[in-house]
Amino acid sequence: MSRHTKKPPASSAEVRAFLANRATTRPTNSEPNVALAGTTATIRLYDPIDSWGGWWGMSAAEVADAIDKLPAEVTEIRLLINSPGGDVFDGVAITNILGAHPARIVAVVQGIAASAASFIATSADELVMNPGSMLMVHDASGSVWGWAEDMRQMAALLDQISDNIAGMYAAKAGGTAAEWRTKMLAETWYTADEAVAAGLADSVGAASPADAPTDAQVDDDPSPFFDNRLMMTVAQAREILNLPQIDVHQDDDDASRIESRPRLNAERLALLTL
Repeated sequence: MSRHTKKPPASSAEVRAFLANRATTRPTNSEPNVALAGTTATIRLYDPIDSWGGWWGMSAAEVADAIDKLPAEVTEIRLLINSPGGDVFDGVAITNILGAHPARIVAVVQGIAASAASFIATSADELVMNPGSMLMVHDASGSVWGWAEDMRQMAALLDQISDNIAGMYAAKAGGTAAEWRTKMLAETWYTADEAVAAGLADSVGAASPADAPTDAQVDDDPSPFFDNRLMMTVAQAREILNLPQIDVHQDDDDASRIESRPRLNAERLALLTL
């Protein structure tokens, strides 16, 4: 039974008001859960990767804030992962934010490291798979609206992004980017043992008491406004994202025609995911 008492948004205006409020009153899980034990920091990545952050998922900005607040004496960061992936560019940024820190990065996949979460995991100095955990790699995907040329440009961009990510897997596991791209196109799933055999992970290790920090803060009610993400209707999402509409007019002969079509803009890249 839901603990929420508020009804889902009935209009785009309510959604906009909610998001404006969330921008100034962030939930307590707006940064990753972080626990310190001596010189080791443990961070949990238990959300989708999303540039909006907050209730929507974990953003690169939030990870950067958490990393920036770590004491200077931290020499190891244990990144506990159970994430389906998400925004490709925020995933790449998180990878580089962690890589820029002088501490040794040990990623531990506790459930699933799929899509963008998989290359965050494989880019760590060490990747440990807990028993029963899995890792998944696949091609980038995205959305575009427009003429045939817009579709071709998006296809070329997705190929470019996927080739880039394939190179990240090759840097960890060996082989060529082309070989890893083939595995991505097939959407390949790896058990813990298979991930080690493929070179993506370093070992299979049992869950450790060290990976159960006791002082991490968890928001038990990240959004009383929404019971379910599916409450967002397509129309509301379109208005939030400021997606263009097709202007249709009637000529004298009552035949509908398209008057104008706004061009694809860079904000649409936020929809690119892995």
